[in-house]
Amino acid sequence: MDPDDHVCLCFRVSLRKVRTFLNREDPPVASRLADCLGAGTGCQWCVPFLQKLHSLKREGEPIDLPISPASYAANRAEYRRSGGRPEPKTAESGEDDLLE
Repeated sequence: MDPDDHVCLCFRVSLRKVRTFLNREDPPVASRLADCLGAGTGCQWCVPFLQKLHSLKREGEPIDLPISPASYAANRAEYRRSGGRPEPKTAESGEDDLLE
């Protein structure tokens, strides 16, 4: 994901904004990312991704999501259509269907 791609599609919160918020505010828990322009408070698709970004920050790792914006948006659209709450897969889970 590039810095200007949106992590929170509901409120158009970019990866750059999330990174800046994490680095500036250093929130103690991932749920505080909601203070970053409402990230994660809409459809909640991005919550596991926000938690991952928070975890990366805490571990001193680069704050990044290795997924294409197109895959991310397509899987969110399916999530919205299904009305379900399946956990999005990330690179760490070993699943490649969301990753390029």
